Amino acid sequence: MEFNSDIVLKFLALHGMNALVALLIFFIGKKIAVILTALVAKGMRKSKIDETITGFFSNVIYGALLVVIILAALSQLGINTTSFIAVLGTAGLAIGLALQGTLSNVGAGVLLVFFRPFRVGHSVQVAGESGVVEEINLFSVVLKTGDNKQIIIPNSAVIGKNITNFSVKDTRRVDMVFSIGYEDDLRLAKETLQEISSSEENVLSEPAPFVAVGELAPTCVKLFVRVWVKNEDYAKVNFNMLEKVKLAFDAKRISIPHPPLTSTPEV
Repeated sequence: MEFNSDIVLKFLALHGMNALVALLIFFIGKKIAVILTALVAKGMRKSKIDETITGFFSNVIYGALLVVIILAALSQLGINTTSFIAVLGTAGLAIGLALQGTLSNVGAGVLLVFFRPFRVGHSVQVAGESGVVEEINLFSVVLKTGDNKQIIIPNSAVIGKNITNFSVKDTRRVDMVFSIGYEDDLRLAKETLQEISSSEENVLSEPAPFVAVGELAPTCVKLFVRVWVKNEDYAKVNFNMLEKVKLAFDAKRISIPHPPLTSTPEV
């Protein structure tokens, strides 16, 4: 078969310029995409947005720009890109449906990072679980419990439930209830509780400790004690006061009634 140079020259004359422009669109567009992605990432870091979210959105933006650039280059070559767009749309829809649960976790993760209801190191209660936040990523929140267990909670479950943050405020109130018998000296019991509350070294003086009769129950008088502490002292104060009150009530012969036991009738 004889090589016809005229055909090659005619092809290059007709399509060579389009091919050159298509290559320029691709390479120049790719550089612009890199620059734009870097600018977006820099802006997000200046806004102190979590690095996980910054990296994720940078990759999404770069990928979207690259798709646009490739379609523009193919169009310059005279290729009909309508079918490509239709295929990409169909594939995107199929992937979205297949990864619906995963994408909902990603969306919830973005909301958690932007609105920041809690941060790493905060003590929280989320989705019925309590612990210290170890990690917040695009898919889940990782908690460490007081007994050193790790709990991984999907972000969609976190966003869909109440969130209690114990660390966002500097102070916290310790609420305790102590019961005494009706035959016991009420004034003495209140004075004892007030003295223990005021003398506990980690209890704050403002707001002042509060002791009052909270309920006249059928079998006992319930005394409510409210004291304010720093967040880090909550557990220590709670344990210390429970022990001190029990010892003081024993020393002053103030009874702590037990709930009545229900006996099973003999058959």
